[in-house]
Amino acid sequence: MRFYELRENRASGYTGDISAASKWFLPGAKCPGCGATWANAAVAYPCVDLSRHPQQAAFVVPRAEPLHEFERLRELIRPWAPEGAPLPPGTRFGPLVGNAWGRFGSFFFQNPWTLLVRREAMETLQQAGLRGLAGHQPQLSFRQKKELPDLMELQLMPYGLLHADCLRQPPAPCPRCGREGSELPEQLILKAASLPPHTDVFRLADFESVLVGTEHFKEAVQRLGMDGILFHELPLR
Repeated sequence: MRFYELRENRASGYTGDISAASKWFLPGAKCPGCGATWANAAVAYPCVDLSRHPQQAAFVVPRAEPLHEFERLRELIRPWAPEGAPLPPGTRFGPLVGNAWGRFGSFFFQNPWTLLVRREAMETLQQAGLRGLAGHQPQLSFRQKKELPDLMELQLMPYGLLHADCLRQPPAPCPRCGREGSELPEQLILKAASLPPHTDVFRLADFESVLVGTEHFKEAVQRLGMDGILFHELPLR
């Protein structure tokens, strides 16, 4: 099985863009151990609905909290999140809310780690047998009044790791908050034994901003003539 990093195709000619943020957030954390104030910008679960959470107001405003308060709020969220899902500081939940304009292709990257797809494209890929495709419709106001695209933000679960051969010696993780502070290497090598056998699209568990698809995903997208996305093959070791 081959694996590919998913990237935006800037040469696709589409003019679409989005200015939006997720509806709910875990706060960032202020760690008394390492002294860092930090949050993870990439991890998001758009299919998680907190509208009936008894303390949803605590997750509306992005901010940083002392680590003990972050940990308390994280435990309030855990029963609502996918089973076993990582919940680092800054984790986002629920639909994107904001504005959109222009023309969109089959896929759209709001940023390198937030991938949207037209609903009809997602459903076609699901019918073709692609695994792990789940998403939620953003709450977007469109400037144009005709031919509004029906977009879905994909919920990409964190799986898989980079191989140690492509990593610099990382600093030891903080024993209190777990922050590692590793930098993403220029040349990525995937750890073959860590890759998931049950999904065709995911984000890496150790570098969540990296989106990965299988050769099945690549072949289906290209066979069906979908656009807005590029595939860069990643070596395995």
